[in-house]
Amino acid sequence: MSRRSGILEFAVLGLLRESPMHGYELRKRLNTSLGVFRAFSYGTLYPCLKTLVTNGWLIEEPGNTHEDALAAPLTGRRAKIVYRLTAEGKEHFEELLSQTGPDAYEDEHFAARFAFFGQTSRDVRMRVLEGRRSRLEERLEKMRASLARTRERLDDYTLELQRHGMESVEREVRWLNELIESERAGRDLKGPESGGSAQQDTTSGSTGGLPRPRDLPGTDTPGDTAT
Repeated sequence: MSRRSGILEFAVLGLLRESPMHGYELRKRLNTSLGVFRAFSYGTLYPCLKTLVTNGWLIEEPGNTHEDALAAPLTGRRAKIVYRLTAEGKEHFEELLSQTGPDAYEDEHFAARFAFFGQTSRDVRMRVLEGRRSRLEERLEKMRASLARTRERLDDYTLELQRHGMESVEREVRWLNELIESERAGRDLKGPESGGSAQQDTTSGSTGGLPRPRDLPGTDTPGDTAT
């Protein structure tokens, strides 16, 4: 399994843990809530769903809405298939949530992991955040060293692009520092549905909302532009 396929499977399992959905709903949630998946198409999503069904982590059920029941005989098309997480799928997703290896610190995987921090325990959140910060600090050190070596050979525009990349990484490191400080202080992020007043569960780590797109790598933060 490729790394990107693994990220997609993780995100699909996480979304279906919230509620059953059909393929169109899943793709819409992936595109709007998890910006890292904007480039995914039905041609990528449905093979992923079939694999998860084969593994026993999802089951397929016929759509049971009134609109589906009426539309199928009139259009000659099958009713929409709804995908539901199985008990084994939930257990597998929880196992994935607990993993804090190096892959969790990479740009796309971190974005997906962060989107499900509301379902992640605080100790795991801390390890992922600290690992991500360390990874970015290493990247920043390499970018600075590369810029120092090549500064005299770069034209103004290339130099400005290098600086922009460094500033983006520095901004994310500051953001991570704030998140880590909040976690250590026992403060959870407040989701929009709570109105900013409800105290979140510090055991499950429920945050009640997804991160703003501009805070996630792969949306506003360029990758490592230095060589």
